[in-house]
Amino acid sequence: MVDEVDNLNLPEDLLDEIQHSIEHIIQTFDVPEENKMEVIKQINFMYSRTKYLSLTDALTRLPNRRCFDGALDKEFSRAKRYKNKLTLAMFDVDFFKRINDTYGHQCGDFVLREIANAALQTFRKSDTVFRIGGEEFAVLLTETDIDQSIIPLERFRKTIDTLDLEYNDQIISLTVSIGACQLSDDIDSEEKFVEQADKCLYEAKNSGRNKTVLNKSL
Repeated sequence: MVDEVDNLNLPEDLLDEIQHSIEHIIQTFDVPEENKMEVIKQINFMYSRTKYLSLTDALTRLPNRRCFDGALDKEFSRAKRYKNKLTLAMFDVDFFKRINDTYGHQCGDFVLREIANAALQTFRKSDTVFRIGGEEFAVLLTETDIDQSIIPLERFRKTIDTLDLEYNDQIISLTVSIGACQLSDDIDSEEKFVEQADKCLYEAKNSGRNKTVLNKSL
């Protein structure tokens, strides 16, 4: 099974520093200017590729946990400053360990990829879906309050419930549990925001699974 932690774990500011340092060194070379520009062009390409890989989950190709942390920091600050609506949803695959134990880890990888594809097909382009670890995912729904979020979240939950994936001639039925929380005045940190959404997710799982639980205490 693909490792849950991305292999490439370089800080983004370090990547920027490396890129600028190499460009500066190349500019000092005693070679024709067009040769310098070609080398810099190749470095910029490699830099862009490396940066993409550092922010992307290797298995699902979704933005990874590091990208989620950065996006949450940005959207949280923006919502607090401008009083924008922001909802954070978290979901994971019900009984995922049973899938791995029954059908193998390759099947588990297949399931996670299909879940990611279904999420990308279901949510709006402005709603970013992340894989934040294992079978757990997060969605940032911008300009969306908790009541508005129920429509796409339930649409996604029902899509997974009727997916019936086929793997090695076996039909695999899936469900997901979802927890969501709207940013409110009493949530004063990103950590608390994630904690509240996570509590709703665990409530969904502990009260029967295959359901969406919303935090409406605003």
